[in-house]
Amino acid sequence: MSNNSPQEGLSGRQIMYDEDGKPCRSCNTLLDFQYVTGKITNGLKNLSSNATLANTAAATTTSQDLIPGSRTYTKVDPPDVEQLGRSSWTLLHAAAANYPAKPSEEQKGEMKQFLNIFSHIYPCNWCAKDFEKYIRENAPKIESREELGRWMCEAHNKVNTKLKKPKFDCNFWEKRWRDGWDE
Repeated sequence: MSNNSPQEGLSGRQIMYDEDGKPCRSCNTLLDFQYVTGKITNGLKNLSSNATLANTAAATTTSQDLIPGSRTYTKVDPPDVEQLGRSSWTLLHAAAANYPAKPSEEQKGEMKQFLNIFSHIYPCNWCAKDFEKYIRENAPKIESREELGRWMCEAHNKVNTKLKKPKFDCNFWEKRWRDGWDE
């Protein structure tokens, strides 16, 4: 499959490519990414994706589960601290993993500004102050993707330690958040 010509994925959407001409993990569904990179190994029926999960949820949704006047949007409670934390770390790690290998001065400034703003607007006031303090004491390393990815992993591990959760081995940050596992 050529990286140079537009392709359609299994979802029917066009495959999106990153600046290096490789299929973008963050811009495509898991099934589409696996399809275009040839990583589908167990057949389509053994894989799940957000679309498959959404279709399953839609099939089991009753009208009482829907927001009044909607045919598609279900009633979902606001995120709790755990869901918010998982989603936020996913965003932060994905941003670090997609940061340029050799960022411009403007990109460095934008990342530093983003992290500072993030630490001020985070919905959990205690968490926000804690992250702001961490940034003040451990300035974000923004000279390269590698530096930022490791810095983000170390910041996350600091929180994991406080929450008595296991630490992640930061030697694998790129596999977890950028390249994927070679299985």
